[in-house]
Amino acid sequence: MTGETTVRTAVRIHGRSAQREAVRALLDGLRARSGHLVVTGEPGLGRTALLQWAADSFRAGPVLRLGPGEDRGAPATAGELLTTLRKAAGEAPLLVCVDDAHLWDAPARSALSHAAERLHTAGRVALLLSVAGHRAVDPEFARLPVVRLDPLAPSHADALLDEVTDGSTDPAVREHLLAEAEGNPALLLALVRRLTPAELRGLRPLPRPTADAGTLAAVVGSALTCPSADARDLLLTVAAAVRAADGPDVDTRLVLDALRHLDPASAPTANPLPDVLAGAGDRLRFHSPLLCRAVHATAAPDRRRAAHRALADVLEADGQPLPALLHRSWSLSGPAPVARLADRLAAVAADGTTPASHGLRGTAYARAAELTADAPVRAERYTAAAEQALLAGRPDRARPLLAAARDCAAPAVVRGRAERVRGLAELRDGPVGDAHQSLLLAASLLAEDAPAEAASAALAAADAAWAAGDLPSCLATLSLGPAPGPRDAAGMLGPAAPDAATGADGLPGTVDLAGAVDGAGPGGVPAPTDPPGPRHAADPRHAADPRQAVAPRHATAPGHAAVPSAVLAGGRTGGATPRTDAGARGGPGGTRVCGAVPDPVRDHRVGMRALLEGRLDRAAPSLGQVVERARTDDRPETLLRAASAALLLGNVDAARRAGARALAATRQSGSEALVPQALEYLAYAELRAGRHPQARAHAEEGLRTALRAGQRNTAAHHQAVLALAASIEDEPAAVARHVTAALATARRHGLAQAATLAEWAAARADLGRGRPQDAADRLGLLVLPGPGRGHFAVWRLAVPCFVEAAALAGRPEDTHEVLTDFAGWAAFGADPQAAAQLARCHALLAPPDRADDLYRRALARHDEAGGDFERARTALLYGKWLRRRRRPREARGRLGTALAGFDRCGAGVWAAQARAELRALGAAPQGGGAGTLTGLTPQQLRIARHVAEGATNREVALTLAVSTRTVDYHLRKVFAVLGVRSRLELARMVEHADRTRGDRRAGDRM
Repeated sequence: MTGETTVRTAVRIHGRSAQREAVRALLDGLRARSGHLVVTGEPGLGRTALLQWAADSFRAGPVLRLGPGEDRGAPATAGELLTTLRKAAGEAPLLVCVDDAHLWDAPARSALSHAAERLHTAGRVALLLSVAGHRAVDPEFARLPVVRLDPLAPSHADALLDEVTDGSTDPAVREHLLAEAEGNPALLLALVRRLTPAELRGLRPLPRPTADAGTLAAVVGSALTCPSADARDLLLTVAAAVRAADGPDVDTRLVLDALRHLDPASAPTANPLPDVLAGAGDRLRFHSPLLCRAVHATAAPDRRRAAHRALADVLEADGQPLPALLHRSWSLSGPAPVARLADRLAAVAADGTTPASHGLRGTAYARAAELTADAPVRAERYTAAAEQALLAGRPDRARPLLAAARDCAAPAVVRGRAERVRGLAELRDGPVGDAHQSLLLAASLLAEDAPAEAASAALAAADAAWAAGDLPSCLATLSLGPAPGPRDAAGMLGPAAPDAATGADGLPGTVDLAGAVDGAGPGGVPAPTDPPGPRHAADPRHAADPRQAVAPRHATAPGHAAVPSAVLAGGRTGGATPRTDAGARGGPGGTRVCGAVPDPVRDHRVGMRALLEGRLDRAAPSLGQVVERARTDDRPETLLRAASAALLLGNVDAARRAGARALAATRQSGSEALVPQALEYLAYAELRAGRHPQARAHAEEGLRTALRAGQRNTAAHHQAVLALAASIEDEPAAVARHVTAALATARRHGLAQAATLAEWAAARADLGRGRPQDAADRLGLLVLPGPGRGHFAVWRLAVPCFVEAAALAGRPEDTHEVLTDFAGWAAFGADPQAAAQLARCHALLAPPDRADDLYRRALARHDEAGGDFERARTALLYGKWLRRRRRPREARGRLGTALAGFDRCGAGVWAAQARAELRALGAAPQGGGAGTLTGLTPQQLRIARHVAEGATNREVALTLAVSTRTVDYHLRKVFAVLGVRSRLELARMVEHADRTRGDRRAGDRM
C-alpha cells in the first residue's frame, strides 16, 4: 500500500434505486403479511450496505440480526428459529437481517430456508438475506425471490468518488479510477485509499497497476480461497484466457488444452467445477468478473506467465493470431519494450481480414503501445486502442487510453485523432459544449494530413452545437471544410457567403429552420408528431409565398426540427466515426489513414447547411445522394448517414429501411457503440409515422443498450422518446419517470434539445389529462420569446399544443406572436401536418361564426396528410365545440371518429376525453364498456369500490395488503379510464354502475 489518503465514509447509497424499491416493498408489505427477499452480488457491490440501509430505514418495529453459529443466535431448527422470531416480534412487525447467509453450514441454511416459507406463523416478519454472488446460489435459497446488485452506473460511481474525495480528483485520474473500478464501489474506495493526495490531484504519476494484487485481494476477501493446486491452475488458466476473449466466457477445450501444455503429466478435467466457475455447454466463465481479475493478479508471476505461454501455444496451433500474440506478450518476464512483438500486434490488430471484435483489437493496440519505445508511435497506438474501445461501447476504457496517449509526444494528426475520439466520447456521455470544442480542435489538427477525418470531426462538432441549442455555432461549423468543387453548380452549397442568411461579416444571421424538412435536425431525426402521409416536395416554391420560407429577422430562435444529439458514425449529422473495418491501412500505430474527403460526409454537410438556411431546393440533391448511396452499401456508417439524410428529407419510409439495415449491420459487425443510435433513428421514424408502440419498443431497447454502452446522452434522448410516446397513452407515472430521467442528464450535460422534448412531453400529458392551465404554463416557457425559450429546432413543434392549452385555459392573448411565426412555417409547405394544425389553432381562437369552417378545413387538411393522432385531436376539439353549441348529432359523429382514431394509435388518455364527451351527450361510447367500470382491471375495480365507500389511500393499502404507492398508481389509472376528476365523481359513477347492474338483473328475473 502506498496511500496516505483517508477516505471519508460514504453517507448514502449511490444508485440501487431498483434494489431499494424491492426492499421497500418488502417492508411496506409488513402492514399485512410476512415476506422474504435474498440480496446477491459479487464482493464489494454493497450487500451489507443495503441490509444496513434497510435496518436504518425500518421504523415500524424491532430489527433482529442473525449470524452463523450458536453464539450469534442462529437456532438449529426451523421451529426454534420461528420461536425466536415470534418472541422478538411481539405484536409489532419484525425485520430480520441475515448477512452472508451462504456462510452458514448446510443444516443452518436448511433451517433458515424452511423458516422463510413459514414466516406467517411467527407474525408479521420480513426476512432479508444476503448471499455471495461470486458462486452459485445455495439450493436452500434457490426458491426464494432474489434481487441482484449490479455494478454502479458511471454517474453513480462518479458521484461516490466525488463524495469521498470532495471532488478534488484530477480529471484524468478520475477517469482512470472509474475505469479500474468497473462500477464496484468497494474497489473504487480501495483504489482511493491506495493513492496519496498528490497522486489523486494528478501531481504525481499513479502506481502501475493501480488495482494491484493486494488491493483486489482485500476487496474479494475469503472468496479467493482455493482448495487444491489443480483447481488453482484451472482458475488461473480461465482468468488468463478471459483477458484475450471477446466476452466473459472462454472455450472449455482451449482451457483444457492449455492445462495440458502447462503440465504434460496431468489429466485436466472441468468436472466438477470449482463453485466460483460456471459452465454452459462448451464455455466456462467466472460468476464474478472481479474475482476473475483477482485470481489473475494474485497468482505467482511465474505460474501466470506460464499459463499465458500455454494459451499462446494452443491458439497459434489453432490459427488465431491476435489472441495468440496477446498471450505471448503477457508471457514476457519484464515490462521492457519489445519492438518486434509490438509491431506484429499492431499490424494484426489493423488487419481487417483478421476476425476479432473491436474490444479485442483495442486490447491488442493498448498492449502494443505498452511495448513501444517510440513516443509518437506509442501515442498513435493508444489512440487507436481508444478508438476501438469507443466502437466496442466502452467509453470508460477509451478515456484512460487517451490520457496515456496525451502523455506521449505526437504529431498533429495523432493528437487530432485523439481529440476526435475524446469529443465523440463526450458527445455520447458528457457536456456537449466540451464535445464541440474537442471536435473543433480535432478538425483543425487533422485538416492538413487527414482532410476526410477533419470533415467528419467538423460535422460531429456541428451535431454537438445542435444538441446544445447553439444555432450560430452549428451553422458556423457546417461551413467548415474544403472548398466545394464544380458540383456546386448543380445546387450544392459550399461555405456560406454573405446573403440573407449571413451578415456582411460572414457570420450567421437569423435563419429559419423550416428547411429541416418534416422536423428533422442535423441527424435527420424527425419531429415526434404524427405521420405526414404522402410526402410533399421539400421546396420553398410550394409555399403560398416563397418569401415566407425565411423567417423575419426579428425572430429570435426560428426553426422546426426535432433530432437527438450526439452521434457516432454520421448518426445525426453524418459526423465523425471511428471506422468499423479495423483500419484500411496499418501505419506505424496500425491505424488507418484516409484519403480525399468522402462524398457522403461532404454531401451531408452541404445539404445540412442548405436546410438550415431554408434552401430546400439546394439541399435535396446532396441529401438525396446520401440516401441513394446506401442502397448498395452495407456498412453501418453509410446506412446511419442515409437514415439521417432520409429523415432530413422527410422520407420516413426510407429512413425506417436504412435504420433497420443499420441496426442489423451494427449488430453483425460488433459495433456496440452504434446500436443505440440505430435504435434511436428507428424510434423517431416510427414516432413520425404514428406507430407509437413500435417507437416505444425501439426506444426501450435503445435505452438499455445506451446505458450498457455508457452513453448517457443517447439514453436521455431515448427517455425523451419514451416520454413522448407515454404522453398520449394512459401512463402519467411513466411520463413523469421518463421526463425526470431525461432532464437529469440534459441539464447536467447541456442537452437543450432533449430537455425541450422532455418538457413538451410532460406538457402534452397535462393537456391530455384535462389540465390545460398546467400545460399552458409549462409550454409557455418553451415557445414564448425570451431567454428560456426551448431548443431552436424544437419549440415550434409545441406551438399547436400551446395554442390549444392557452385557448382552453382562457389565455388566447398569449398565442398571437407564436401563432404568426407558426403560420410562416406552415406556409413553407415542408410539413403536411402543419397546415392542418394551423387551421385547428385558428379554429380554437376564432369567433363562432368562423370556427365551424376552420375546423372543417383542418379535418380536410388532415385527410390529405394522414396521421391518426393529430386528426383525432382535431375531431375531439370540434366535437367539444359542437356539443357546447347544442348540436348533439354532429358532435356525436365527430367524437366517435376521434375515439376510433385515439384507440387505433393507442392514445388512451385522449380516448378517455372522447368517451367522457360522448357520455355527456348520453351516447354509449364505442365498445360498450368504455367509461364504465367494465373498463377497469380487477385490482383497479377493487380500489375504486373502496375509494367510493370513502376509504383513504392508506386504508385501501392496508385492506388490500399493497403499498400506498400502488394504490396511488392504480387510482390515477381509474380516474383516466373513467374520465372522472374527483373522488366524488368516482363515487357517483360506482353508485350509478351498481344501480344499473341491479336494474338489469331485476329485468332479467321478470
